[in-house]
Amino acid sequence: MLVAAQIPQEPGYLVGWGSLALINAGLAQGKNRSGLAWFLISLLFGPVATFILVAFCDKLPGSVESQ
Repeated sequence: MLVAAQIPQEPGYLVGWGSLALINAGLAQGKNRSGLAWFLISLLFGPVATFILVAFCDKLPGSVESQ
């Protein structure tokens, strides 16, 4: 007989993980990178994705906004 593993589902943990993914998407867009891609990466890797985004991803040259 197969027995499924019990996965604790604490709402605070899930809310924090989702919030971090949204923050990473904003950081990525600020560096002219794909916010959606980094949102999805952050859902999988969480704080590790934040570290990679902040430590290793420089700002890409983007369109210059006229003032």
